[in-house]
Amino acid sequence: MFEKLPLLLFSVILAIFGLRGCLAAYSYTTQWINVPVDHFSFANNDTFKLRYLKNDSFAFEPDSAVILFYAGNEGDIELFAQNTGFMWDAVADHSNRLNAELIFAEHRYYGQSLPYGNKSYNSAKELGYLSSEQALADFASLLQEINPGNRRPVVAIGGSYGGMLAAWFRMKYPHMVLGAIAASAPVLQFRNITPCGVYNRILTSVFSTAYSNECSDNIRKSWAVLRSQSETDAGRALITRKFHLCANLTKHEDIGDLIDYLNDMYSNLAMANYPYPADFLAPLPAYPVREFCWRLKGKNLNDTQLVESLAEAVSVYSNYTNKVKCLDVKTSTTEALGTRGWDFQSCTEMVMPMCSDGDKDMFEPEKWDFKKYSDDCFKKFGVRPRSEVEMITRYGGYQIDSATNIVFSNGLLDPWSGAGVLRTPNNRIKIVIIPEGAHHIDLRAKNDKVRIFGLYFPHLLCLLNNLFVFLKDPQSVRAARQIHINTIKEWLSQN
Repeated sequence: MFEKLPLLLFSVILAIFGLRGCLAAYSYTTQWINVPVDHFSFANNDTFKLRYLKNDSFAFEPDSAVILFYAGNEGDIELFAQNTGFMWDAVADHSNRLNAELIFAEHRYYGQSLPYGNKSYNSAKELGYLSSEQALADFASLLQEINPGNRRPVVAIGGSYGGMLAAWFRMKYPHMVLGAIAASAPVLQFRNITPCGVYNRILTSVFSTAYSNECSDNIRKSWAVLRSQSETDAGRALITRKFHLCANLTKHEDIGDLIDYLNDMYSNLAMANYPYPADFLAPLPAYPVREFCWRLKGKNLNDTQLVESLAEAVSVYSNYTNKVKCLDVKTSTTEALGTRGWDFQSCTEMVMPMCSDGDKDMFEPEKWDFKKYSDDCFKKFGVRPRSEVEMITRYGGYQIDSATNIVFSNGLLDPWSGAGVLRTPNNRIKIVIIPEGAHHIDLRAKNDKVRIFGLYFPHLLCLLNNLFVFLKDPQSVRAARQIHINTIKEWLSQN
């Protein structure tokens, strides 16, 4: 027992002196509301329970409190409530004088808001009511319930897909939403607006500049090396061993799952490239792209060295906590994100063309082929996207001159920024550019102090990272948040 005293004492100290540590923890009550499965026809009268989270402890005048309304993304709403610290900081800071109630609305078919329960994903028949328009109608029904007669002003807030929804909510329901903060919202990632290769070029730039261009060069070389190694028993054994794969590679085709994992991982690392430890998409250190890239440095690596270095670098994403026994490349790191639902939406309405050429980017060459994309969707779900431009027809694309009271913010370290609104079409839409910003970092909790103590001992890695990386939010991030606050107050004063 006595040999454990130093460990116990250390844990107690962390608990006593911890602020929020590396993980923010916010409180709310869980509420439910019945909404139609289908808002747009009278052929289906089914209803289901939509979940939302509520905190009204900051509403010092409840009858007139503004509603800060988070438009839920493709995942469990609690994940976004815990990672949207901007909203909590905005109301907790008394100097802002924001008399506000916080609402986080869950997107249908994600988290616990399942229209047909465990059968919601059985087939396209049950899944066919998953769309952005149905979700926006859910949000409108929720507001109608909690804000009858639109007596109180509502500001929609969202990041990424949630940012798209926040902007579209203001456009589609301007009588219910006073304004919208749309962070990292790729509302232009559609055919004939944003070139299909922009995303991967920005992503490559992030990896080229984080440490050295050796990183992106080695990633570019790795695809051929991995495929070549997978042709032999010895090569497959090397990859299995170095990456600590849960399932042995037994044939050449098995390398495809690892290739897909790596492609997703590079995107996630860039999106979560925050200047402090975070666990939004996975438990990660500060500036995870830099941490990844210094492990993948070196010129003229031979095949074995490249596999070894890449495997070590991948562990920054796959096993930063050192608790993962093996790498399961078929399992999403963040289970709270609804990958199945998003795959379906990508096969119906959210067709976002992507391509790579292996020259201006670090990926294997792959052209955008809408027919192949459609065929793959049909094999997977039995559905096809109607067209590549349907979302432009629905929401306007770049033709949003008539829209008002929207802030579009984009971080230039975010690969999605290439499809963001970077120029204002009128004087009622504000554009915020964050040079040092990753994916919707401006909606995250402020990080203006050096955090030395975590909440409890299992977060020691996070603690150590903070001890040796004394980093704050970049000035451009802090400035963006202040613009958001000032704009919300401006809208309220004009209401």
